[in-house]
Amino acid sequence: MISLADLKIDNLQQNISLAKYTASRLGGSADWFYMAKNSIEELTQVVQTAWSEGIPVRVLGGGANVLVSDKGFRGLVVVNRIANIDFMDEQNDYNVLATSGTGLLRLARECMSHGITGMEWAVGVPGTVGGAVVNNAGAHGDDMSASVVEITVLEKTGIKHYSHSQMQYDYRESMLKTRNDRQFVVLQAHLNLPYDDPEAIKARMEEFNAYRKRTQPPGATLGSIFKNPDGDYAGRLIQESGLKGYQVGGVEVSAKHANFIVNHGTATASDYYALIQTVQATVLAKQGIELELEIELVGEW
Repeated sequence: MISLADLKIDNLQQNISLAKYTASRLGGSADWFYMAKNSIEELTQVVQTAWSEGIPVRVLGGGANVLVSDKGFRGLVVVNRIANIDFMDEQNDYNVLATSGTGLLRLARECMSHGITGMEWAVGVPGTVGGAVVNNAGAHGDDMSASVVEITVLEKTGIKHYSHSQMQYDYRESMLKTRNDRQFVVLQAHLNLPYDDPEAIKARMEEFNAYRKRTQPPGATLGSIFKNPDGDYAGRLIQESGLKGYQVGGVEVSAKHANFIVNHGTATASDYYALIQTVQATVLAKQGIELELEIELVGEW
């Protein structure tokens, strides 16, 4: 049986720190690390080899929406940079085909240039297509599920295709996100998006981008930390609980938007997690609401 150690692939390494590959700039080392940028075929070979050895696999796209433990990850971490976008003719039931490592910002801009609307919400989201379809990422009242027709996924048994209905989308949820085995890698997404005037699309993107800059903090953040409860906003609940500006070690509840946590450069992932727990406990005690994480915890806690 071929092992990861047998593969002669330049981008496959051991004991690599994950901090520079996450939006929070935090996280320990992965036992194995693979930068996927050459081809889906190579990505498939590496991942299936790991699975055949019983090695857990975790994919990072833009490194947002995940908090990696200071202890790192005991397995293979894949940073997916395979980015291709194809615009199809109207004979298909989809008009955009994007590989999973494609950045959401690039996808939004290229859709605009083709007069295709529906991805404007992603203009300031630091993620990739793969993570977006798993997490049902969204903003400004729109999300990924609105455009997904089909997802192509690598699993231990081979390539599978999941329709929109099979993905079982919900608010920041999907069938893939709730799977316990984690033995899957999204390869590409088939999207169906409407057409509009490029100038109108551009205007909406500029408006959304300006709003994001006005309301969200810059720097090393993971985006929204908690899901919005039904009929309310996590940021409002955190603010009303007196936690804006609250700090643990080198991380702080943003004074600009209370559903963001900012790493000031001296933090650890343990600081981050401790602050998350403090926020959850305080909001539950003061507001009677249990905040659910939107981000995912990766590694040993």
